[in-house]
Amino acid sequence: MPDIFKSKDSGVRSLKAPISEKPNIKIHKNAVQEIPVQLPHPHGHNFKDHTHNPLASFCYYPDYVQFINEDPEEKVILLIRRHPVSNLGWLFLVFLMILAPAFLPLFSFFDLLPLGFQSVLVMIWYLITFAIALEKFLTWFFHVNIVTDERIVEVDFVNLFYREITDANIDQIQDVTVEVGGAIRTYLHYGDVVIQTAAEVPKIEFEDVPNPDKVAKILRELRLEEEQEKLEGRVR
Repeated sequence: MPDIFKSKDSGVRSLKAPISEKPNIKIHKNAVQEIPVQLPHPHGHNFKDHTHNPLASFCYYPDYVQFINEDPEEKVILLIRRHPVSNLGWLFLVFLMILAPAFLPLFSFFDLLPLGFQSVLVMIWYLITFAIALEKFLTWFFHVNIVTDERIVEVDFVNLFYREITDANIDQIQDVTVEVGGAIRTYLHYGDVVIQTAAEVPKIEFEDVPNPDKVAKILRELRLEEEQEKLEGRVR
């Protein structure tokens, strides 16, 4: 299985600041509608969009997520996959492929084949169906967009043997655009987030992601926070 991101074996990953100190939650106030009064858990467990579901398509402060070339002190703020509704196309195809062998007796040539050969053909068909379903699921599961306090990362999982990883620092973000078109996207609250950057790759797209407005707000707040840190660094 490609090592795109993995869980740590034990322990809880520490943040930059000790737990006893009051964390900086400026970006959370603008990005999430409901913020608890109490101080948040170091991994964001008190926030509305945090979830322990490993199949979640939108997770705020995901549990124990790592990715390639992650810095030791880097905090993962968002883990985003494509909205589950984007899987309906291949799920419908797999459903039809599962039902297809039931209609083979309707074709006269199939009855002319030996019974054992018919069974082998049906088994091969179901193996192909399973392979297609597995490949589509892995592509959805491992094709992720990650937002940290330092950068944005897009992992494009092409197949089991090839993937593309694109990243850009937060301070390289120049513009963030949200694209939501169509009744289904509007009703289900998902769309594209297009990020213009000053990095080697000028444009990074988060496609078909849930809550694109929230994603854009978080990115803008992170960029403002990064600019503020630079200004404070010059003063010091």
